[in-house]
Amino acid sequence: MYLFGQTAGGAGQPNMLVSMIPFVVIFVIFYLLIILPARKKQKQHQNLISSLKGGERVITAGGLYGTVNRVMDDRFEIQVDANTRIQVAKGSISTVVDETPKAR
Repeated sequence: MYLFGQTAGGAGQPNMLVSMIPFVVIFVIFYLLIILPARKKQKQHQNLISSLKGGERVITAGGLYGTVNRVMDDRFEIQVDANTRIQVAKGSISTVVDETPKAR
């Protein structure tokens, strides 16, 4: 008499490595499609933040346009208007505005 899930003589049980192949393949696909591009984008943002100097036009994550006035250890001072300066965290800088005219 056989119980559920048993076969005669124990033959037919897959090797443990063979049964883990689908999980490894899924992890590799997940890594290539999600983790690797996110790391690349994060590294580009870090390079952007570290290369900022005074006088560059930037956009913050909140949508404020301004000019970097002073660079501090953990934040930037941005001049938004003639008499308005604000301090923002380094991570809140979204992009650098390229003000060169584009050829048509």
